[in-house]
Amino acid sequence: IRTRAKQTNRDADGRGCRLVEQHSHGAGVPLQIRSERPKSTSVADFAPITIRDEQWRYLPVERLKGLDEDALTEYLGDLQFDGPKSITTEWISKDHPLFGAAGIPEDRTSAASWESTEAAYLITVPAGPEEHAVLTVNSSDLTPSALHLVVESKLHAKGTVVIDHRGKGVLAENIEIIVGDESDLTVISIQDWSAGSVHTSAQFAKLGRNAHLKHVVVSFGGDTVRVTPSVYFDGPGASVDLFGVYFADADQHLEHRPFVDHSQPNCTSRVTYKGALQGDKAHTVWVGDVLIRKEAEGTDTYELNRNLLLTDGARADSVPNLEIETGQIEGAGHASASGRFDDEHLFYLQARGINELEARRLVVKGFLNEIVQQIGIESIEERLNKSIEEELKRSVK
Repeated sequence: IRTRAKQTNRDADGRGCRLVEQHSHGAGVPLQIRSERPKSTSVADFAPITIRDEQWRYLPVERLKGLDEDALTEYLGDLQFDGPKSITTEWISKDHPLFGAAGIPEDRTSAASWESTEAAYLITVPAGPEEHAVLTVNSSDLTPSALHLVVESKLHAKGTVVIDHRGKGVLAENIEIIVGDESDLTVISIQDWSAGSVHTSAQFAKLGRNAHLKHVVVSFGGDTVRVTPSVYFDGPGASVDLFGVYFADADQHLEHRPFVDHSQPNCTSRVTYKGALQGDKAHTVWVGDVLIRKEAEGTDTYELNRNLLLTDGARADSVPNLEIETGQIEGAGHASASGRFDDEHLFYLQARGINELEARRLVVKGFLNEIVQQIGIESIEERLNKSIEEELKRSVK
């Protein structure tokens, strides 16, 4: 059974394997299911980007500012690592066994970045006490560039790695996340760029037996941001939690396309993304894909996207997709909704003496904080909450 769903504000519960009508997004354009999408490390294997391509239908190519070109400049900006000595770092070449171990590109900008990098920055989390590290990618150059990162957790390891993107840049990035057997890894990707920045980030995660990954994406800054996390299971009993939070301002384009490929038995996935939008031509895109292959018996999965539109002129596209090839699963479902403030929440707060302006701010902060608090690092959570507050001062009037 294959299911395909348009934008909806109703839950689609896959427990009964309900078949949703297949659809095409344009005359003559075939339905492209995720399992048939081509993969290659060569940019020549991908056609020039056009809105007729399902992967790029929401994003005009001119917004990429050259990240779709055949050759990019290898990233020469500032990488600042702050972490304990137990979490090690090194540069590895393309012939290293971990380079390409988690996945390979599925789109043109990812392939262009792959071809343009000769080395990857490797962060290794060993077994031992739980610790966290922060890698700051601090750019000041608008030259289209490429960066490759690898994060690996060893057997029985537990830790957190934050990848914090700041400054002004035009960057195509590949991040590989390798979660070892029985390990528990948290990876947080923060896109807090200055105005004028463009960032595409293809993030590939491979989970070993009984491994767990918590992956959090935070996108606030930059003119155009496109993050595509893909999760693959390499052993039974693994689980993944994918969280995302974003706040789009006028003329910003923030796009997120999480994908979970269930190919092993008895694995679990939960996808939860929330966003707020304000201002003319603020645009967010969320496309959530889950593939449950025939051999993935016992799968339990659910994906959720919620968007809060704060002003006129903002647009949120939300598309949850399920492909199910076996009926022997625990559950599969999805939900998506985009809308204005909840009048009941506002009434509840105003009835307790809170004015309407402050009530609206509290509703938005509470809505987004559900995801922010998943980070688990107090200093970063405080910084992001301050960013949300600054946004709200301009929007909720």
